[in-house]
Amino acid sequence: QVQLVESGGGLVQAGGSLRLSCAASGGRTFSYYAMGWFRQAPGKEREYVAAVSWSGGATDYADSVKGRFTVSRDNAKNTVHLQMNSLKPEDTAVYYCAASDRGWGKVDYDYWGQGTQVTVSS
Repeated sequence: QVQLVESGGGLVQAGGSLRLSCAASGGRTFSYYAMGWFRQAPGKEREYVAAVSWSGGATDYADSVKGRFTVSRDNAKNTVHLQMNSLKPEDTAVYYCAASDRGWGKVDYDYWGQGTQVTVSS
C-alpha cells in the first residue's frame, strides 16, 4: 500500500505563492498511480483541486484554481507537487494529496496523505 506525506504548507499573504510536495513510498511503482490534490476548508466538504496523469503528460484543474495552480510530478523521485500562485484567502484549507490506481482526474482516490495546512491572510 502506498503511503503519502505532504509538506510545504504554511502561512502566506494574499497574492503570494507556496509549493506543496507529496512524497510517496511503498506500494507499486509510483508511475502506476494517478495523483490528485484536494483541499478542505473549515466547515466545508473536501473539494477537488487538481490531478496529474500517470506520466505527467495530462493535468486537470478545478475552475477555482485554473491559471493560478500548477500540478506536476517527478516519477524518478516519487513526488508530486502543487505550485500555488496568486493565492487568495479563500484558498485557505488543509491540502491533501491522493493516489488512484483506478483512473485519473475526478475519480475516487484510494490512498490519502495526512494533509498540510495552507493559510492565506488578507
